[in-house]
Amino acid sequence: MSFNRLDPQDFVVSSDSITATLWSGALPTLTTFFTSSVQEAGSSGDYYLNVFQANPQTSSTASIQFAIAYGDSAGSGSVLYNSAVAGLSPTSTVYGQYQNIVLGDENTDFVFGAITSSRFWAISFERARYKQSLMPGTLTLELSGSLGVISLTDNSNYVTSQVFNEAGRVFQLISGSAGVKTTTASTTTDGFSLNSGSYGWLLPDIGTILLNPIALSGSIAAGGIGLNYSIASNTNGNNNQRLYRAISGSTAATFTINSQETITSDYIFVRPRSAEFNYSENPSFISGSTGEVLYPSFINNPQTYITTIGLYNDTNELLAVAKLSRPLLKDFTKEALIRVKLDF
Repeated sequence: MSFNRLDPQDFVVSSDSITATLWSGALPTLTTFFTSSVQEAGSSGDYYLNVFQANPQTSSTASIQFAIAYGDSAGSGSVLYNSAVAGLSPTSTVYGQYQNIVLGDENTDFVFGAITSSRFWAISFERARYKQSLMPGTLTLELSGSLGVISLTDNSNYVTSQVFNEAGRVFQLISGSAGVKTTTASTTTDGFSLNSGSYGWLLPDIGTILLNPIALSGSIAAGGIGLNYSIASNTNGNNNQRLYRAISGSTAATFTINSQETITSDYIFVRPRSAEFNYSENPSFISGSTGEVLYPSFINNPQTYITTIGLYNDTNELLAVAKLSRPLLKDFTKEALIRVKLDF
């Protein structure tokens, strides 16, 4: 077997970003929303609410698109685990989980814009729906409240430097659609709610949106839509269902966002020179008893066909195999340049 050592210049690394729709059926926009009464009544219903693109009770194609959860640091908005222990409930558990995942510190608060909040709604996308991450700048989320409708997007097109935390990139949610902000008399020049900070966070690397209830529940003059939520202690406030109705009950009922994936390709250029790989080590090529070439014409004018390229390490262990689409004729009068592509 013949080996040739590859030189550093034979390797080229390239990265390509691939975007795709997120929802089932390759739909760019989700306009129909359903929940499961079985899931709501089950043990998980106190913590989160699954949302489907079709009715799970009647459709075989129904699949989870995202889940809604409500977190409160004081445990308000849900029934306590133990009435004798204040502050411990499903909402406090949700708050603590996202605090660890997103902030990485149980003593750090969520700051939407410049406003610190002890509560949030979370929209977590089903992992099977997206590839590597969500694609910033493609979000349009329509929400309806008692005072009207608002469209939200992220501010990725307006930041000069990205902000990171334990969950990766962080973008503020602003008034607008498809990455373009909308400013009115009730919002700041940044698209934030007046006096209430941003409308939340987009966390593309973990497939999550956090919504700021303070901003959404405000008056129209303050940039809100009157999207009320319950902070009653030891009471099921149905806050998950409140956000679900705000999404599904919007006049536009529009939820658009894409996914993206970065594929890194390693290109390896293999160069069989004119004097190389012209003789075969196949037993039918050489006499087993004398070691001579069986056919005299192959001594001075050998012909072989390249069909496979093996990539080995320094201990001659086979690491990868590349197959040519068709055999490549090789002799002393020919050289070849073969590009091998490895995606990872």
